[in-house]
Amino acid sequence: MKKGHFSQVSPQIFNEGSIKGVEKRVLIGSKEGAPNFVMRLFTMEPGGHTDYHSHPWEHEVFVVEGEITVIGPDGKEETLKEGSFVFVEPNEKHQFKNNSNKTARFICVIPKSGGE
Repeated sequence: MKKGHFSQVSPQIFNEGSIKGVEKRVLIGSKEGAPNFVMRLFTMEPGGHTDYHSHPWEHEVFVVEGEITVIGPDGKEETLKEGSFVFVEPNEKHQFKNNSNKTARFICVIPKSGGE
C-alpha cells in the first residue's frame, strides 16, 4: 500500500496556448506501480480552462472543491458543483472551465493507456 498527500506531488503547470490557469498532479500512476489507471488532481484557477478536445480513452471526473463548467460534444455548457461527477466517453469532445471566482479542484481518472 502506498500513501501520500497531494501537496507532496509537484504540479505540472499549464498557462499557455489553449490551456490556461491549470495545474496537474499525477497522484497515482506508473511511479507508484499502478498497472491499469492514472489518478490525477487538477487545480483550476478562476478563468482557467482546458482545451476543447477528444481522445480515445475515457475520463472519470469528480469535483473535489469549487465548481467547474463542462462543455460536451454538442457545445452545451453545464456547471458541476463540489461532489458532482461526470463520465466522458472515449472520443467524446469535451472541455473543462472554471467560470467562478474561486479555485476549483477535480480528480480525473484515466486508463494508463491514456498517458499521465
